[in-house]
Amino acid sequence: MKIIKEANTGGGCPVQEEDLALINALARKELAAEEVYTFTVRLCDNEIDREWERFPEETLEGLAPMFVGKSGIFDHNWSALGQAARIYKTEVVREEGPLTRAGDPGCYLKGWAYMVRTEGNRDLIAEIEGGIKREVSVGCSVEKAVCSVCGLPLEECHHVKGRTYNGTLCWGELVGAKDAYEWSFVAVPAQPRAGVIKGMTPVLKALAEEKPEARRELEALEKAAALGRRYLEELRGEVVRLMAMSRTGLEADVIRSMTGKLDEEELTALKTVFQRQVEEIWPRGAQLSYRGGSREQTAGDRAFLV
Repeated sequence: MKIIKEANTGGGCPVQEEDLALINALARKELAAEEVYTFTVRLCDNEIDREWERFPEETLEGLAPMFVGKSGIFDHNWSALGQAARIYKTEVVREEGPLTRAGDPGCYLKGWAYMVRTEGNRDLIAEIEGGIKREVSVGCSVEKAVCSVCGLPLEECHHVKGRTYNGTLCWGELVGAKDAYEWSFVAVPAQPRAGVIKGMTPVLKALAEEKPEARRELEALEKAAALGRRYLEELRGEVVRLMAMSRTGLEADVIRSMTGKLDEEELTALKTVFQRQVEEIWPRGAQLSYRGGSREQTAGDRAFLV
């Protein structure tokens, strides 16, 4: 079966001698450093994605060598005309921080890609550098998708991905790497952590270390990014709450799956719609009343009305 998983690209990387040797092993002619443009991609990780599936670390390790030499295309259109880049090196990267929703340490498959600098792909390079072409999706095959609840292949069990059974979340565990076909630039990622892989070059690192103002600017950018992610999660949580209160009939896990694929503009629009519905279903009223009290008593207690 063909599994499509999405991720994203990072910025340009300086071409090191060892990288150039790997690139030239794939090229038909000897390329010089100034002839190539390189960047990194987060191909896939071991977190449960928006389709309630995930690659365990063992599968990522199996896929890593399979992606070396694979082409980067557009929207999974398998045409030679759309070939834009090629992976020349991969690595499974372990991440520090919170555990995944599956309960294990986070990791992801990182790929190094190269393009030949030509007049024809100058605009594509500019779009990658500018963050326009960012998300990518991989096409690969695995032996089976196993149910996290019962351990059977998903097509053989009765559990539904995204639902919870006696406190256990159901997702598909993609096991047994078989082949890697391609990776594509796409518009909408399925993995929640899809985003630019930020990596400072040695020059930027030295600049930040030597110049306090550069270090402060980098710290400010990191804080702004963290604030933006926090705001988006809070907005998504508010939309989930409003949808649940509006009596849609959908389960909370289904609502979370739906909203997990939306951006800030879409979430804000949903919030407006469901806020109005909630106010119609649950009209606001006075929280305090003084039934049976005299007019004088009520007037004297006006300071305590909410």
